[in-house]
Amino acid sequence: MTLSSWRNKSAWPAFALLLAAVPLLFAQSAALSILSQCGCMMILALSFNMLLGQSGMLSFGHAVYAGLAAFASVHAMNRLTGGSAAALLFVPLVGGMAGMLAGAVFGFVTTRRSGTALSMISLALVELIAAGALMFPGWFGGESGISTDRVLGAPFLGIDFASQLQVYYLIAFWLFVSAAAMYALTQTPLGRIANAVRDNPERAAFIGHDPRQVRYLMFMLSAFFAGIGGALTAINFEIVSAENLSLLRSAQILLFTFIGGIGFFFGPMVGAVVGVLFSSLLSAYTRGWQLYLGLLFVMIVLFAPSGIAGIGVTLVDRWRHIAMKSLIRLAGLLALASAAVFVIEMLYRRAAAL
Repeated sequence: MTLSSWRNKSAWPAFALLLAAVPLLFAQSAALSILSQCGCMMILALSFNMLLGQSGMLSFGHAVYAGLAAFASVHAMNRLTGGSAAALLFVPLVGGMAGMLAGAVFGFVTTRRSGTALSMISLALVELIAAGALMFPGWFGGESGISTDRVLGAPFLGIDFASQLQVYYLIAFWLFVSAAAMYALTQTPLGRIANAVRDNPERAAFIGHDPRQVRYLMFMLSAFFAGIGGALTAINFEIVSAENLSLLRSAQILLFTFIGGIGFFFGPMVGAVVGVLFSSLLSAYTRGWQLYLGLLFVMIVLFAPSGIAGIGVTLVDRWRHIAMKSLIRLAGLLALASAAVFVIEMLYRRAAAL
């Protein structure tokens, strides 16, 4: 058995074990809330990478499908109140179907073009839908949004999802199922043809595959998994607003995915964790966390286009051949980064004192 095959066979059990064991190390409610946010963002980043990394579609409106699915899930939960807690297990499927329906409608228009035109169409759609959400307060709740209660009714096997730990394990379950399904899709003929359309759509068309149809199918499947992530976000926060549909939310998903690395399947998951930690933890210590996130993105684009995952893989594969000169260079870069952080924090504190 080769090392690569061993990694492939051991990765999924290890991933499941990690998801199950993490709450044992971070048992505080605040930590579980951050872990739950990481799980939701992982699904969104993986689903977005189905468009960008696997199919070559740069969309600026991915949050639309997660947001619409989140609203559909909240309305479904409000209708299920008084039933059984077991119904909450299937709410993410409701979100997935809502996301796929939205992907079928908007993707029909978006995927008629490729490249820059597709990106611009997606940008127009996200602005249109985010603005239109405020015009229909009956469904979207206006500026205050729609709230819900994840405790739907009678407990199921002693589980009522009132605690954050139970919600985390619900998100972890759907994260594992979704990640496994998206990975399996990459091994199918559709996944491989999507790679061909990404690399050379003319050649894919020459051998008998319609690039537009392939993009459309991948778009709908991506929206389905984005809908699952949106539904889990609604369950975690128990409220959904127009912010879930905004361009800012779509930009976050794009940013985190690219930082993690679009060339590796697990890269978007790494980026999702880094992005959530930046926004949840670093924001508690400094007002300049967005500046640091932006600087990290610029550094990744300029010096490590393969993302954090690519850096990690390179270090693991070549750690024996890293020269002392490289280590000294790395230490110098860390010292330079520390000095830059010190200067930025001093400037922020000086501005706050004025």
